[in-house]
Amino acid sequence: ALQWCDDPQAAFSEMQRVLRPGGLVMFTTFGPDTLHELRQAWAQIDTQPHVHAFLDMHDYGDALVRAQFADPVMDCETITLIYPQVNDLLRELQTLGATNADQQRSRGLTGRARLTALRRAYERYRQADGSLPASYEVVYGHAWAVEQTVPTQGLGEVRVSVDQLRSSMRD
Repeated sequence: ALQWCDDPQAAFSEMQRVLRPGGLVMFTTFGPDTLHELRQAWAQIDTQPHVHAFLDMHDYGDALVRAQFADPVMDCETITLIYPQVNDLLRELQTLGATNADQQRSRGLTGRARLTALRRAYERYRQADGSLPASYEVVYGHAWAVEQTVPTQGLGEVRVSVDQLRSSMRD
């Protein structure tokens, strides 16, 4: 669900909070080249955002560091699915519940003429074998939760483990 988060750092900070020191967070999400064919086909028709603008893997890595995770590792790959027609891609996206979460997106229905224009614009991607590609940039990441530190009043920092806090609360 990270791809739908406006602020991945807030999500990572919460993950850091609930993980034990040494715990591992692993995730997979989408990068900005996801559905670039669909995005470019729509760009030939109008200037409205029709495809969600996914964050770059470097932004996720930076958010992990800001959330105080240790040793973040990021990687990505492109997976291309093929479809006989654009309608098959659109139907699959709708069935999956994948929507454009952009706040600037059009809220109205897409008319028949605009869908016809989209089909025509997407045809430039048709492969020699007759298929239409849809690319997904898949971003992989993982990082380690660290022992939380409790700042003192300008005197440095004190390291306190979660287990120490729990035992002191019981006493």
